[in-house]
Formats: sequence, structure tokens, C-alpha cells
Amino acid sequence: MGNPSVQKREKERQRQDRQKEKTAKRAERKAGAPERVLVDGEDPDLAGMVAGPQPIPEED
Repeated sequence: MGNPSVQKREKERQRQDRQKEKTAKRAERKAGAPERVLVDGEDPDLAGMVAGPQPIPEED
């Protein structure tokens, strides 16, 4: 069956290896992601949006 201490160390080593792989994947995704460019200091996703109450849509 094995010594519980040995099993625990192996499990911890596997957990650390998975964490290293995740960290490497995150860094790879971040490096490959295109940079967001702000146009005139405005986020393109929010361009043209107005804060506050919105008009009631007209029903036809």
C-alpha cells in the first residue's frame, strides 16, 4: 500500500506540477493576447454609451 508520508509528498508534488503548468498557460495566453487600444482615451466597448436612465423603447 505504501507509506502515507510518501503518498502525501507525491500528491503535493503533483499539485505543484499542475500549478506550474497552469501558471505557464496563463502567461502564454497573456503574451498571445492582443493589446487593447484606447481611442481618444475611450474604451471601444463603451463608446457611445450614455450613463443614466435609458429611454423606453417604442412599441410598434
